[in-house]
Amino acid sequence: MYRSIIKPILFSLTIERAHRAVLILLRAIGLIPGGRWLLRKCYAVEHPALEREVFGIKFANPVGLAAGFDRNGEAFRELAALGFGFVEVGTVTPRPQAGNPRPRVFRLPKDEAIINRIGLSNRGLEKTIQHLRRPHEGFIVGCNIGRNTATPAENAAADYLKLFRNLYQYADYFTVNISCDNSCREGATHTRAHILRILDPLFDFRRGQNQYRPIMLKVSPDMPDAVIDEISDILLETPLDGIVATNGTHNREGLHTSRTTLDKIGSGRLSGAPLTQRAVEVVRRIHTRSGGNFPIIGVGGIMTPDDAKAMLDAGADLLQLYTGYIYNGPGLVRDICRALVADAEAKAAAERTAAERAAAERAAAERAAAERAAAERAAAERAAAEKTTAKPAAQQLPAEHTPQPAATAPAPENAENAEPAPAESRTPAQSGPDSEQPES
Repeated sequence: MYRSIIKPILFSLTIERAHRAVLILLRAIGLIPGGRWLLRKCYAVEHPALEREVFGIKFANPVGLAAGFDRNGEAFRELAALGFGFVEVGTVTPRPQAGNPRPRVFRLPKDEAIINRIGLSNRGLEKTIQHLRRPHEGFIVGCNIGRNTATPAENAAADYLKLFRNLYQYADYFTVNISCDNSCREGATHTRAHILRILDPLFDFRRGQNQYRPIMLKVSPDMPDAVIDEISDILLETPLDGIVATNGTHNREGLHTSRTTLDKIGSGRLSGAPLTQRAVEVVRRIHTRSGGNFPIIGVGGIMTPDDAKAMLDAGADLLQLYTGYIYNGPGLVRDICRALVADAEAKAAAERTAAERAAAERAAAERAAAERAAAERAAAERAAAEKTTAKPAAQQLPAEHTPQPAATAPAPENAENAEPAPAESRTPAQSGPDSEQPES
């Protein structure tokens, strides 16, 4: 429905008018009794496999909405009903600011991308507080904070601290945006010294609070790898809780949009499909550098469920959508969640199958061992029985059948010295009538 009906209507408008129309429509739905419930029934996916616990906060699912869509926090409850696990509002600045002159946001349909140079347009701290005061129990809201464009870089820390102090009770976590959209040299705002000048006062304030609010740092994909490593090291050395990677890029290489069109558009940050590979690379680098011990919110170029899985495989703990949401609509959140559930179930099934196979193999091995032991015992018993019964034949016959030896006279004790028997005592065979007698 979105791609066939809603998207053509929205894309017929300028992107900022379409964006405003969507926010008004969402707020109107939220005012209708049961409106948010209906949105949840259509788009939300609930499953235990989607739940994540990151920096001590439990998320219903890992798919969030990036900062920039709901800059003032006016529709975060309705956006949550569209299936997001969390919504990051902002970027908020202490004072309202109009941003850069229009037109300042441009679609690149051939590349599924957007170029923007909005310049942190928002209604300021007080207006954001009014919106965030509305209850949002059970739903996670992050707050992206930045300095006013008119604030000198050396005074930036005061802007961030003011926002942090006043929004502390309304947000579940904070993202410090140091990209300094369109107004500062990126290299100057990504130095270690500048970052710590901003972060240290926030850490000091948080130590005195009863509730803990995680602090994330949002980085640019245009940073050299050496700078990415240096910022990753800040995770190891400070109470910083994690990294949001990445913001949009100023790179224009490899686009299908004509150079003429790009020149006409001019400056701005590019987001969408052309950013996918670089964003994944930055996430993987930070994950590897930090030893996988710190949370990473992966954002940039997530256009499909496969992009989401690639970002998670690279080391991201949570995800954020923006441009992919504009091009593919709310169904993208649902599709990503369903794909993650399917993968989790397939993995669980494979683990069960492997466990069952291993159990069957163990049982078979145990049976075989038992059979071998039984056979060995039986053989030993047979051998023992045969040894017991296998006696000489003489010992096997009964006593009454045992032949007796013939009776013989006992031999004299001294046979050699015995005298010959007298003649008269000889047997007839020895003295018969036929015996010759000598003449007298």
